[in-house]
Amino acid sequence: MSLLLCKQEHVTRPFYAEEMGIRIYSSQELSYVIVHYPLLVMDGFVSDALLNFLREELNHGFLALKIERWQKSGENPDETLVMILQECDYCTGAQISRFRQTVADIRKKHPAEYRKRKADEFFSIRQYRRALELYQELADWKADSVVDDHFRACVLNNMGSCYARMFRLEEAFDAYSRSYVAWNQQSVLERIYYLSKLDARLKPGERQKFRLTPELQEKWDADMEAARQRAAGSEAAGQLEVLFKRDLPRRQEGEAKRIAKWKQEYRSMM
Repeated sequence: MSLLLCKQEHVTRPFYAEEMGIRIYSSQELSYVIVHYPLLVMDGFVSDALLNFLREELNHGFLALKIERWQKSGENPDETLVMILQECDYCTGAQISRFRQTVADIRKKHPAEYRKRKADEFFSIRQYRRALELYQELADWKADSVVDDHFRACVLNNMGSCYARMFRLEEAFDAYSRSYVAWNQQSVLERIYYLSKLDARLKPGERQKFRLTPELQEKWDADMEAARQRAAGSEAAGQLEVLFKRDLPRRQEGEAKRIAKWKQEYRSMM
């Protein structure tokens, strides 16, 4: 996840939003994060570190004091997010009203549904480890009117997707297999099949084999080959090809920069 907005402020020490893995450099960026990712800022985001950022870097000392007094009052803590939006002059009054209603609606969700939606949000910004922690908690959640077989299957499927993007293929295969047992979704069976093709040690169970018709296998094999072709023609692959055509010193320099970039991206997922 990255931000690049137009308003420039003289910030020397950006605020690091640890859960999201981003650094915030302006009041505009701060407001953008609050508006677009409410699930990720509703608990613990308005911290002493953020108040110091408002006070020392954004010249919003009065706002920081106002928030501190509100927190001590014991009133609804979600209003501190609204205060930031109001003072930072990023949203219209109508947008702030919609944000307030969105947060109120989220708070009414079943605790498991709230956690799932938060995990899904982490997944959307590639914070897979944080998403996985919530999905693992939900996988063991006691069944009730909300946490039924379909809900559990969705959670397990998303767990599998987290593991797959972290290159933990065995755990991804296990999560997908458990999801398929809970809810017979063909899309999950497709992922199980792809993993079995990527790693010969991963064997679909008897129930899954029964559903893997020759027609499905033929179609998915074709889709997989098409994906390989697209990957071979991707920008990253093209850049690597250019690197290997260079002389050795320049190639090594380019390789080091690209590997460092990939490592940084991977760490942000973890």
